[in-house]
Amino acid sequence: MAEQYCVVMTTFADDKVGKRIIDSLIEKRLAACIQVQAIESYYHWQGEVNCDAEKQVMIKTKCALYSQVEAEILRLHDYETPEIIQLPIIAGFKDYLGWINDECQ
Repeated sequence: MAEQYCVVMTTFADDKVGKRIIDSLIEKRLAACIQVQAIESYYHWQGEVNCDAEKQVMIKTKCALYSQVEAEILRLHDYETPEIIQLPIIAGFKDYLGWINDECQ
């Protein structure tokens, strides 16, 4: 049962962009829960090493909704190449997984 749920991760630097993404995913019932935490990202981009203050977003949803979640993030994001990755939930508390199921479309 847990295999039908996942966490989708993305990041953003602009709080207004992040709020638009989060609000849209919740309003469209593409996510049951979204958690945000402050991080520092170190990466290579266009030949340079960068370090940026960002927010990391963990989106709890159903695997079947991943393509819609990805499309919504891409539609609203201001990054040229945003991080959007899907991580499987291989096990979880049954009641919590049931809640994800009930909250997502």
